Amino acid sequence: MSGFSRRAIALGVIAVAAHAAGLVGQAASPPPADQGPSTLHYKGITITPGGFLAAETVVRQNAIGADINTPFNSTPFAGSSQAALSEFNATARQSRLSMLFEGHPGSTVATGYFEMDFLGTGVTSNANQSNSYVLRFRQAWAQAAFGGGWTLSGGQMWSLLAERKRSTDNRTEAPPLVIDPQYTVGFSWARQYGLRLADKLSDNATFAVSAENPQTIFGGHGFPTNFVLGAAGVGGGLFNNQANYSFNVAPDFIGKLAFDGGFGHLEIFGLVSFFRDRIFPCSAASVATPCATNGTTVPSAAGATNSSATGTGAGVNLRIPLFSKHLDFGLHFFGGSGVGRYGTSGLPDATVDPNGNLKVLQNFQALGTLEWHLKKADVYLYVGDEYAGDQVFTIGAPAKGEGYGSPLFANGACGTETLPTGNYAVGALGSCTGDTKNIVEGSIGFWHRLLKGPSGTLQWGLQYSYLIRYTWPGVGAAAGTTAAPEAMNNMFFTSFRYVLP
Repeated sequence: MSGFSRRAIALGVIAVAAHAAGLVGQAASPPPADQGPSTLHYKGITITPGGFLAAETVVRQNAIGADINTPFNSTPFAGSSQAALSEFNATARQSRLSMLFEGHPGSTVATGYFEMDFLGTGVTSNANQSNSYVLRFRQAWAQAAFGGGWTLSGGQMWSLLAERKRSTDNRTEAPPLVIDPQYTVGFSWARQYGLRLADKLSDNATFAVSAENPQTIFGGHGFPTNFVLGAAGVGGGLFNNQANYSFNVAPDFIGKLAFDGGFGHLEIFGLVSFFRDRIFPCSAASVATPCATNGTTVPSAAGATNSSATGTGAGVNLRIPLFSKHLDFGLHFFGGSGVGRYGTSGLPDATVDPNGNLKVLQNFQALGTLEWHLKKADVYLYVGDEYAGDQVFTIGAPAKGEGYGSPLFANGACGTETLPTGNYAVGALGSCTGDTKNIVEGSIGFWHRLLKGPSGTLQWGLQYSYLIRYTWPGVGAAAGTTAAPEAMNNMFFTSFRYVLP
């Protein structure tokens, strides 16, 4: 362990120990009495503002080039110049504003919710002077609760797949308590378009189904250029021209059964998703000949066809209160084929075989949680793991690897630093495929409420996370050897927030 690691871990332990006794101490002077209503009223609609204002920092032992949000799968290998440089970033961009609208047309309860922060990036946004980052909407949905326990919701919201604290209700989601807005490894989620129908079967059971926006996260190496998955965004279509979008055939379908009772909260859920690409075969008569078998075989537009694959997954969320409900123990698992993008690390869903046919990868996300809820503080411990399986193909003579995680891929230079290509351009590693197999993270931290009352909550928090990224073995630097490089990071986060009432 490096000197930085030892000093950073010691600093974190000392900070936690120094404040542990104060977490349950006496409350500060009470805030002044409430000076007005907590909601607004307009034409029969009740409007409730919310959100928080945040001042936050992050220190990473190995630089990623990221704000408070951590792209876990971008943790650099030892050979990258970034791994020799730490980074400190301070930001207010996670500050969040929300607005809840509630009305009662007839016997129906109508709800609308809008939530936004500043963690988006526009083409001209930068941190040079004005720090003018774009306003980003996190959620924007409408909901109608009918008689008989039926609820219909539509818009951008947390995926039905994400864990709730009760039932399948919106605004009861249970994301990890960490400061990092990318949450923690092992947490399964998305915030995207969804059309959801829920039925309250009894006081303790709810069934819900949803159709949600699909996308494909594609991974792998060595494949031919005889297929197309989608395209970069078109300016006139109001998509980002710096990002790729898959051409989707149908929405993702999710079903969930949730149970509540004295034991806690249990969810059982499943997902079906559909993937598609277009293949340009190596001959008009057949696609049996791989396009990458030699240097002269090239794909042809004649006889192009579409290829499809189906992804499926199933999971369970369990949250159990312990010891007079002050301690919450949780387990989460979601696994299947082609479900990588629902993990917070964004590991790939699919690759292709030598003919360009889509092949889904085996994926899973697992997370164990422990949360201690006190009068003035919340303390948490999380350990999570995300996995992407291999899909290995061999082509050509001499044999070359193709797909994802092939043992024929070169990994011998992942620890060798290269020259930069510019003052702000880290040199690319040579002979370092580095297909991710697992990402594991452990996080510990707390939130301490300095003041809490009708005027809102003033709180601060600390988080320490240790991250390690494992890869599929490939060819090592010396003949006849293998190499499975690892990348790690120590990360410290701080936050000071005023949470609106």
